[in-house]
Amino acid sequence: MKHRSILTLLILVLLSACGPAPSPTPVPDALFVDPRTDLGPISPYLYGTNYGPMHAVALDVMPLVEEAGFKALRFPGGAWTDALDMQSFQIDMLMTFAKQVDAMPTISVRLLGGKPETAAELVRYTNLEKNYGVTYWSIGNEPNIYTQLGQADYDYTIDNLNKDWRSIALAMKEADPTIKLMGPELSQWNDSYETTPKDSAGRDWMTEFLKVNGDLVDVVTVHRYPMYSPNNPVTVQALRENTRKWIGEVEYLRGLIKETTGRDLPIAITEVNSDPSSAMMQEVSPDSFYNAIWYADVLGQMMNADVFMINQWVLSQRTTGLGLLQGSTVRPTFYVFPLYKNFGSQQVYAASGVTDVDIFAAKREDGTLTLMVINLSDEEKRIPLQVKGEKLAEAEVWLLDVTHNAENLGTQTFSTDGIVTLPPQS
Repeated sequence: MKHRSILTLLILVLLSACGPAPSPTPVPDALFVDPRTDLGPISPYLYGTNYGPMHAVALDVMPLVEEAGFKALRFPGGAWTDALDMQSFQIDMLMTFAKQVDAMPTISVRLLGGKPETAAELVRYTNLEKNYGVTYWSIGNEPNIYTQLGQADYDYTIDNLNKDWRSIALAMKEADPTIKLMGPELSQWNDSYETTPKDSAGRDWMTEFLKVNGDLVDVVTVHRYPMYSPNNPVTVQALRENTRKWIGEVEYLRGLIKETTGRDLPIAITEVNSDPSSAMMQEVSPDSFYNAIWYADVLGQMMNADVFMINQWVLSQRTTGLGLLQGSTVRPTFYVFPLYKNFGSQQVYAASGVTDVDIFAAKREDGTLTLMVINLSDEEKRIPLQVKGEKLAEAEVWLLDVTHNAENLGTQTFSTDGIVTLPPQS
């Protein structure tokens, strides 16, 4: 299969201060940045993935993983969570791996068939005996589809979830009151009451969970694979149009949390990819180049939505297109992470007045301005780049395409007309 050439630019520009700036507005047919409009810190945990006993990393690509910029690891990931009880040696292996890649681990304990005392013992071993200091813990994986997938041989409803989740949560908090609990890890979140998961009695899983357990949960978690369509092939256009839908899904969840609990709680999307099926080697399957462009844009949209944590599914997997790695093969989406590793930590205002082109901006601690520019379209774009109060002279440019794997191309000079050129699907 032939892929279109893809370019993702991370432009690093050293700028000087130039006085206060009024509230900015998008500029038609241009990219606009106001580095003095501070939008707050960016959560480092946006740059996360899933990792577990079934997702080992080959030794020859381990140096790439160590330098990729992963900041959160969800363990053990997926249905394995509810298949059997985790062992202490697996916690030890996780902590060694997390230290190697400099990422914060989060741990999921068993819900279906799990026992409060077993979960409490895992917490005790991890944080009291071994002093690993794991803060974020979740309970179970996608309980809303236990019955559908045959994991439960009975009708597992929201009543079961609320009862089981709460008993395990209380035991874990008794073992270590300092931990923070994440949940309920529902599958296929969406943007309205009509489209979010319901149990067999038609009750909304998230609403009923928050009514009963909203006092215990610290981070509200869901999963999202927007392109799952067994009877219709995924297209580039469908993936392109999807990126703008994520903010609405987060806003709906945030409003539901506030309405139901009276609190503003952080949101994490702990499984994310385009298609949860085993699709691979297709134009827009998860192992494709366009999936990388889509995911880079989704991360920017989630930054705009102030999401706390994102865990891409999955770090390594041999039998589907979902893994960032397939054995020693590195898939294109992997290289989104080293690009964002160079991104700043304090978001500033950026807006695009160009269809199918997005821009996200941030500052580093040293004041360096960083821009992530993404062209989702099939056409080359030549676009004016305006940075309020600044005259751009040169920038450090990073390139991701079919022949450049997030490589630093060095310092380049801006054209006098301020035009930047973005290749198709870049």
